[in-house]
Amino acid sequence: MPSTTFAPFRHRAFLLVWFGAMVSNIGTWMETTALSYYVADHAAASWSGVVAAAGFLPTAFLSPIGGAWADRFRRRNVMIWTNSISAVIAAAIALIVATGDATPGLLALMALAAGCANAIGFPSFQATLPDLVPKEELVAAIGLSSTQWNLGRILGPTAAGIAIWIGGVPAALWCNAASFFAVILAIALAKIPETTRTKRPILHAIRDSISFGRTNPAVRSMLPVMFLIALIGAPFIGFIAQMATKVFNTEQSGTSLLVTAQGVGAVIAGASIGSLTHRFGMRRTMLGAVVSFGPAIIAYGLAPNIIFAAIGVALAGGAYMACISSFSSITQQSAPPELRGRALSLNNFVLGFAYPLGLFIEGPLADATSLRAVTVGTGVLTLGILAVGRLLKPQFTEPIGLALS
Repeated sequence: MPSTTFAPFRHRAFLLVWFGAMVSNIGTWMETTALSYYVADHAAASWSGVVAAAGFLPTAFLSPIGGAWADRFRRRNVMIWTNSISAVIAAAIALIVATGDATPGLLALMALAAGCANAIGFPSFQATLPDLVPKEELVAAIGLSSTQWNLGRILGPTAAGIAIWIGGVPAALWCNAASFFAVILAIALAKIPETTRTKRPILHAIRDSISFGRTNPAVRSMLPVMFLIALIGAPFIGFIAQMATKVFNTEQSGTSLLVTAQGVGAVIAGASIGSLTHRFGMRRTMLGAVVSFGPAIIAYGLAPNIIFAAIGVALAGGAYMACISSFSSITQQSAPPELRGRALSLNNFVLGFAYPLGLFIEGPLADATSLRAVTVGTGVLTLGILAVGRLLKPQFTEPIGLALS
């Protein structure tokens, strides 16, 4: 791959934050895996979905506040405090499981609290990336940031399995609590430049992000595309386990294969996005990712066996990660430094709202018809909407190319 792919690693601050975040993400996936195992073993199946949803819901509702904080306070301090709170919550989860006091309802509340801390802190992390690398390396840095998240997704479940084998579920949970100190240390050691901060009240600051989304031509063109991908296409991620167990009858081994394949595809796409953008430009890279997403989902839904499904889900995972990295890059490059946190929180709100809504709609449809039919249908519908949009408004995404050329 061209050197632009890994150029951000030449900068000490980016390397520190990247490595610290990856260690923390491995811990997070260890906890996710361990809690899924624990809840499945101690409660009804529906509680697994409740615990997972509790950790995700705050993304939509608290990201605007997190974005306002990212532009109002020192981002370094926001990241350190929110990760410290997350470490305390993780330790509390490990403790109540180890002592036998954990109930599904209590774990759901703890997951909700952890999700709140992450929703408030994540916009500061996102907004800090452009301060760690030169402007021409930003897209590569965003792609590598996505890569480390997906590396955590691949390595975390394996590490959790080893920890559970050695010391039971609490061992994996304690590892997650300890992992937050890696990112706290990395942030403390990295030299993160100070940026202009706004002192506007929270509600006014949130309105600023909405105004930015309406008035910035590149972001205004990108947001409907992101909503489409998150609402219709992205829910395939939430149904991977059902695809493995109900469609291919492979139990846990099939789920592990498909999850790993999706992660591998996402890692490759995240590592390649910088080079692709350098060669083709931001608009063409985004459109290529969006257009390829539909056929990848269709191929995954039509797969005759688990091996072909793994190939299909790897392609879908790669296309989806290329989409998400492109959306983030467009917002990062379009927003002024003093508005960057609030602008990114708008992305997080759209993703945090559209993805669960898509799950809520497609789940009952899959029960009423079949998971294959819904998966293939979402790919066809995505392509259909894109084709109609192209016919009705062929110049709709032109502002992206003009603004970021």
